[in-house]
Amino acid sequence: MVRFWVGVVSENHVKIGVKGGFCQVCHGKGGPLRRMKPGDYLLYYSPKAALDSNQKLQAFTAVGKMKDDRVYPFEMAPDFVPFRRDVDYYRSIRPCSIEAARQHPEWGKYARQLRYGHFEVSRDFFMFIFEKMKID
Repeated sequence: MVRFWVGVVSENHVKIGVKGGFCQVCHGKGGPLRRMKPGDYLLYYSPKAALDSNQKLQAFTAVGKMKDDRVYPFEMAPDFVPFRRDVDYYRSIRPCSIEAARQHPEWGKYARQLRYGHFEVSRDFFMFIFEKMKID
């Protein structure tokens, strides 16, 4: 059964992941990545443009599909080895403002989960946002 997920990550980090074909969530924790299965979909929500910035973005910024079930550590610094997962990202995508998501009847349930960094959403909600992100 295919599942649909949201990862909450700053836009600058999302762009690094899209360029590299991987995802990281929850400051590099492996558990959330292991909950996703091959073929599951990930929708990134970016509350800010950059982690160390106060510049709000509040937009969905990327969409991808889990390639396989491999979760692996990646040394970014001697004292920071987060876990990653390989993702096929859709390239013909544009950001979708949080305002669009607020129009969906399930938004109230998901808005409260944004602080957790990674959570499951319905196929209907996912497709609602994905359709708004597609570039024709």
